[in-house]
Amino acid sequence: MLNGYLIFAYCVIEMVNLAIQTNLDTSGSYLPIGLQILFAAGMIVTLMGVTHLLGPKRRTADKLQNFASGIESHGEARQPIAIKYFLTAILFVLFDVEVIFFYPYAVNFRELGWEGFYAVLLFVAFFLCGFIYIIKRGALKWED
Repeated sequence: MLNGYLIFAYCVIEMVNLAIQTNLDTSGSYLPIGLQILFAAGMIVTLMGVTHLLGPKRRTADKLQNFASGIESHGEARQPIAIKYFLTAILFVLFDVEVIFFYPYAVNFRELGWEGFYAVLLFVAFFLCGFIYIIKRGALKWED
């Protein structure tokens, strides 16, 4: 297994050297990235194939049964779930992604100047309008 890591490290070092030697403005500079992706995909396929071929194959009724943390399963697993859980998750993702857009401004706020500041204020205004709309619609109220 150690030899595999050494080969991988050697390939990565060679790809970095190749990237340094080539002109970075050409499409050839993407060759090391492509080689690394192919190498990683090949490694995954190889390791999964080897474990499938060499692994034990003792199938019993107990091993083929679903495991639910040691608790005996009973009843149907498909039960209705309140839509509030999904709505809260979607809103979290939405506002979380919007907050990510603050990062480029935080990195470049000096270069952007007042124009960038006004653009961020406009973004925050849209952000707050959406948040106020959600509050007024009662999307975050858990009690009915």
